Amino acid sequence: MKTNKIIFWAATVILILWEGVMPLGTVLFAPEYVNAGTKPLGYPDYFAYALIYSKVLGVIAISSPGIQGRLKEWAYAGLAFNLIYAFISHACVDQNIGYMLMPLVVLGILVISYIYNHKIHQNSLTVKSNQQ
Repeated sequence: MKTNKIIFWAATVILILWEGVMPLGTVLFAPEYVNAGTKPLGYPDYFAYALIYSKVLGVIAISSPGIQGRLKEWAYAGLAFNLIYAFISHACVDQNIGYMLMPLVVLGILVISYIYNHKIHQNSLTVKSNQQ
Protein backbone atom coordinates (compact mmCIF):
# COMPACT_ATOMS: atom_id res chain seq x y z
CA MET A 1 0.00 0.00 0.00
CA LYS A 2 2.75 2.45 0.92
CA THR A 3 4.67 1.70 -2.31
CA ASN A 4 1.52 2.37 -4.35
CA LYS A 5 1.10 5.77 -2.69
CA ILE A 6 4.75 6.69 -3.28
CA ILE A 7 4.52 5.78 -6.97
CA PHE A 8 1.19 7.59 -7.33
CA TRP A 9 2.47 10.77 -5.69
CA ALA A 10 5.78 10.73 -7.56
CA ALA A 11 3.96 10.53 -10.90
CA THR A 12 1.31 13.02 -9.83
CA VAL A 13 3.86 15.59 -8.60
CA ILE A 14 5.58 15.45 -12.00
CA LEU A 15 2.18 16.06 -13.62
CA ILE A 16 1.41 18.92 -11.23
CA LEU A 17 4.69 20.59 -12.12
CA TRP A 18 4.56 19.92 -15.86
CA GLU A 19 0.85 20.38 -16.59
CA GLY A 20 -0.09 22.81 -13.82
CA VAL A 21 2.67 24.93 -12.34
CA MET A 22 4.69 25.61 -15.50
CA PRO A 23 1.71 26.73 -17.66
CA LEU A 24 0.22 28.81 -14.84
CA GLY A 25 3.63 30.36 -14.17
CA THR A 26 3.80 31.35 -17.82
CA VAL A 27 0.44 33.12 -17.59
CA LEU A 28 1.40 34.92 -14.39
CA PHE A 29 5.04 35.78 -15.00
CA ALA A 30 5.69 35.63 -18.76
CA PRO A 31 2.37 36.18 -20.56
CA GLU A 32 4.17 37.04 -23.79
CA TYR A 33 5.07 33.33 -24.07
CA VAL A 34 1.61 31.90 -23.38
CA ASN A 35 1.02 30.94 -27.01
CA ALA A 36 4.63 29.95 -27.79
CA GLY A 37 3.63 26.30 -28.08
CA THR A 38 0.31 26.69 -29.87
CA LYS A 39 0.91 29.53 -32.33
CA PRO A 40 3.48 27.63 -34.48
CA LEU A 41 0.92 24.83 -34.76
CA GLY A 42 -1.66 27.22 -36.19
CA TYR A 43 -3.95 27.49 -33.18
CA PRO A 44 -5.48 30.86 -32.21
CA ASP A 45 -4.17 32.74 -29.17
CA TYR A 46 -7.25 32.10 -27.03
CA PHE A 47 -6.74 28.34 -27.40
CA ALA A 48 -3.53 28.53 -25.35
CA TYR A 49 -5.40 30.12 -22.45
CA ALA A 50 -8.13 27.47 -22.61
CA LEU A 51 -5.49 24.72 -22.53
CA ILE A 52 -3.63 26.26 -19.61
CA TYR A 53 -6.69 26.72 -17.41
CA SER A 54 -7.98 23.25 -18.31
CA LYS A 55 -4.62 21.70 -17.41
CA VAL A 56 -4.52 23.51 -14.07
CA LEU A 57 -8.05 22.41 -13.19
CA GLY A 58 -7.21 18.87 -14.27
CA VAL A 59 -4.14 18.56 -12.06
CA ILE A 60 -6.07 20.04 -9.14
CA ALA A 61 -8.73 17.36 -9.60
CA ILE A 62 -6.31 14.45 -9.88
CA SER A 63 -4.14 15.59 -6.97
CA SER A 64 -6.97 16.28 -4.52
CA PRO A 65 -7.36 13.24 -2.25
CA GLY A 66 -10.97 14.10 -1.41
CA ILE A 67 -12.06 13.94 -5.03
CA GLN A 68 -12.98 10.50 -6.34
CA GLY A 69 -15.31 9.20 -8.97
CA ARG A 70 -16.36 10.81 -12.20
CA LEU A 71 -14.72 14.18 -11.73
CA LYS A 72 -11.30 12.58 -11.29
CA GLU A 73 -11.95 10.23 -14.24
CA TRP A 74 -12.87 13.18 -16.46
CA ALA A 75 -9.75 15.04 -15.34
CA TYR A 76 -7.55 12.10 -16.30
CA ALA A 77 -9.41 11.75 -19.61
CA GLY A 78 -9.09 15.46 -20.41
CA LEU A 79 -5.36 15.49 -19.72
CA ALA A 80 -4.94 12.32 -21.79
CA PHE A 81 -6.81 13.81 -24.75
CA ASN A 82 -4.72 16.96 -24.48
CA LEU A 83 -1.48 14.98 -24.63
CA ILE A 84 -2.65 12.73 -27.47
CA TYR A 85 -3.74 15.74 -29.53
CA ALA A 86 -0.45 17.51 -28.78
CA PHE A 87 1.38 14.51 -30.22
CA ILE A 88 -0.87 14.49 -33.30
CA SER A 89 -0.48 18.24 -33.81
CA HIS A 90 3.31 18.05 -33.69
CA ALA A 91 3.37 14.96 -35.90
CA CYS A 92 1.27 16.69 -38.55
CA VAL A 93 2.70 20.22 -38.42
CA ASP A 94 6.34 20.43 -37.43
CA GLN A 95 7.34 16.74 -37.31
CA ASN A 96 9.99 17.48 -34.69
CA ILE A 97 10.65 14.17 -32.93
CA GLY A 98 11.42 15.87 -29.60
CA TYR A 99 8.14 17.77 -29.65
CA MET A 100 6.33 14.59 -30.64
CA LEU A 101 7.84 12.41 -27.91
CA MET A 102 7.39 14.79 -24.97
CA PRO A 103 3.57 14.51 -24.85
CA LEU A 104 3.91 10.73 -25.04
CA VAL A 105 6.34 10.67 -22.11
CA VAL A 106 4.00 12.84 -20.04
CA LEU A 107 1.10 10.60 -21.13
CA GLY A 108 3.03 7.61 -19.78
CA ILE A 109 3.44 9.39 -16.45
CA LEU A 110 -0.29 10.20 -16.49
CA VAL A 111 -1.08 6.52 -17.05
CA ILE A 112 1.12 5.55 -14.09
CA SER A 113 -0.68 8.10 -11.90
CA TYR A 114 -4.06 6.77 -13.08
CA ILE A 115 -3.20 3.12 -12.47
CA TYR A 116 -1.81 3.74 -9.00
CA ASN A 117 -4.73 6.01 -8.10
CA HIS A 118 -7.02 3.06 -8.79
CA LYS A 119 -4.79 0.68 -6.82
CA ILE A 120 -4.85 3.00 -3.81
CA HIS A 121 -8.61 3.49 -4.07
CA GLN A 122 -9.29 -0.25 -4.39
CA ASN A 123 -6.98 -1.02 -1.46
CA SER A 124 -8.81 1.50 0.72
CA LEU A 125 -12.18 -0.04 -0.25
CA THR A 126 -10.84 -3.51 0.59
CA VAL A 127 -9.60 -2.35 3.98
CA LYS A 128 -12.95 -0.70 4.75
CA SER A 129 -14.92 -3.82 3.78
CA ASN A 130 -12.61 -6.02 5.89
CA GLN A 131 -13.17 -3.78 8.91
CA GLN A 132 -16.93 -4.23 8.73
